[in-house]
Amino acid sequence: MSERNTMSVGNGGDLLVQVLREAGVDTVFGIVSVHNQPLVQAVSKHLRFVPVRHEATAVSAADGYARATGGLGCALTSTGTGAGNAAGSLIESLSAGTSVLHVTGNVESRYLGSGRGFIHETKDQLGMLTATSKHAATILDTDSAGKTLREAVAQALATPGGPASIEWPIDLQYAEHDIDVVEQVSESVRTPDADELAAARSLLAAAERPVIWAGGGVARVGAELTELVELWGVPLLTSNSGRGAVPEDHPLCIGNYGNTPVGRELLQDADLLLSLGTHFRSNETGDYSMPVPAVHVQVDVDAAALGRVYPAQAGVTAEIGTFLRALTDLAPVDAAWTERARTTRELVRSKQRAGLGDHAVLCDAVRAAFPQDSVIARDVTIASSSWGNRLLPMFDPKSNVFPRGGGIGQGLGMAIGSALADETRPTLALVGDGGLAVHFGEILTMAQEKPWLVLLVFNDGGYGVLRNMQKGGGDDTYAVDLVTPDFPLLAQSIGVPYLRIGGAEEAHAVLADAVSRQAPVIVEVDLAAYGDMPAPFTPPVTVPGKDAK
Repeated sequence: MSERNTMSVGNGGDLLVQVLREAGVDTVFGIVSVHNQPLVQAVSKHLRFVPVRHEATAVSAADGYARATGGLGCALTSTGTGAGNAAGSLIESLSAGTSVLHVTGNVESRYLGSGRGFIHETKDQLGMLTATSKHAATILDTDSAGKTLREAVAQALATPGGPASIEWPIDLQYAEHDIDVVEQVSESVRTPDADELAAARSLLAAAERPVIWAGGGVARVGAELTELVELWGVPLLTSNSGRGAVPEDHPLCIGNYGNTPVGRELLQDADLLLSLGTHFRSNETGDYSMPVPAVHVQVDVDAAALGRVYPAQAGVTAEIGTFLRALTDLAPVDAAWTERARTTRELVRSKQRAGLGDHAVLCDAVRAAFPQDSVIARDVTIASSSWGNRLLPMFDPKSNVFPRGGGIGQGLGMAIGSALADETRPTLALVGDGGLAVHFGEILTMAQEKPWLVLLVFNDGGYGVLRNMQKGGGDDTYAVDLVTPDFPLLAQSIGVPYLRIGGAEEAHAVLADAVSRQAPVIVEVDLAAYGDMPAPFTPPVTVPGKDAK
């Protein structure tokens, strides 16, 4: 880092504000508490503090903010139970590799670890934070506070990203600190090893029918990936996390369809798979039953990922962009294989549209109403898991916000954070009534902060994904039916407009109306009136015992 210059004196909150400004953060999410008041006070004075209703949402909103900006998000929570409430969303951030700084309080430093039952004290809070974060540390004195915070920011932003949690005893928050200014240093880029690169290039050059599988690691190298796809003329499959790096209207971008029957046929006919920055998650590979070509070249910044799921004949540990820039002399494949990419792209979409019936109109209406750079924040619900994660075109990775760990209830918080990251364009929260109920109080946050946010609620009176799974398995349904609110009365009670979609013919006009208001709007899709999909959606998970029969 560059030379430090002491500029002023303040408390811990003032120091936090300085560190956040250095990282480009202007909005912070959290809940005020007796164990974080100096932090919240300073942030409220100098930045924007958004008071959410639950600590998990503080982290989810910071997560959405980070994804939408491509930078750092920040969440402030109280200690003990407050920090524990944040744990589930920290796990999501860890799963997604999202750069989040989570700052929580703790009891006075003289009582740390005493176990005497001081208010908000919990057993081994740092251990809990270590288990749910990429990096965790305690501020132990005022002299090292700035260094501890800046190290946490660096850890959160380093590739691969993840949440960094800091616990800060309340007496040290109130104490006097020197507030210095430190210039951020860019992370050094990991370049490919020459021998690894040579082995990979040899296999790629020999391939006649290669396929690329792109994961979340390509988020910042869309231009390089697009150039390779066009130069080489090969099909591009993506994970859900890899969507948007190559715009999904590109004729060679098949998208998130690798584990569909047509996608599997393509992989079976291919002679090489080039995978880029992907985890090969179980739900996207049919619990690892998805076929892959005999030759696999895998590139990842994490050496431990190479060959972890599918064996790799050549593995390259490097930043994806540096690897792609070394492939500019690859010769195009046979034109018939390039044409196979185009026909596969159209076939997977036409087959899915047939299975969606009138629900495909909802997908079309969303894309028509929202600009290409709008964030589409999707919770775990049927609409998201069917067309939202596949058929709905994505044009930028920052627009593609969803819980990669699969947790329900995080969508609205992510949408609020995304919407407040950039208020010049509308944001969509695509949720189900069951997921919305998990953190229902955040509707009040939405009403209070007034972002340009359309809350699109798919109301089927329960957990529709699991209901379909139970019915599909021949079981009576259980634990899936829920009481839902009267959404028009709910909207009226919080001063937010309400609109309803009761049929496919209403979808385009209602969503266009919602977006035009440039304010928070609740739009209910009444699924009882709208009707079912021709092919009920069930999650792509294995049920032990039943699936083996």
